Amino acid sequence: MNVHDEARNLAKVLKESEEYKSYKELKETASKNPELVEMLNDFQAKQFEIQSKQMIGEEISEDMKGQMQSLYEIIMKDPLAAQYMQAEMRFSMLINDIYTILGEVIKVE
Repeated sequence: MNVHDEARNLAKVLKESEEYKSYKELKETASKNPELVEMLNDFQAKQFEIQSKQMIGEEISEDMKGQMQSLYEIIMKDPLAAQYMQAEMRFSMLINDIYTILGEVIKVE
């Protein structure tokens, strides 16, 4: 068994999954709306900033938390943005599940 071939098979199965197809389709649709793209990019940048701060143990200000909450509420009012965010989350969860399974099997100590 070749590990690289198995990885390619997994990638093929992922590409054929409903989670990926839905995410890809909604991403393409959303990309046609520049305002939506800007709003989603802003949200993702802020989300990344918060995650980076959390990883290094830095405290997140109440102001930043409030900004994220407000931006999230605005995004979720847009049906396409809400669908996209949900599809992205489902696909991310699928990828995370795969990482978890690999981690459980490998158990590098």
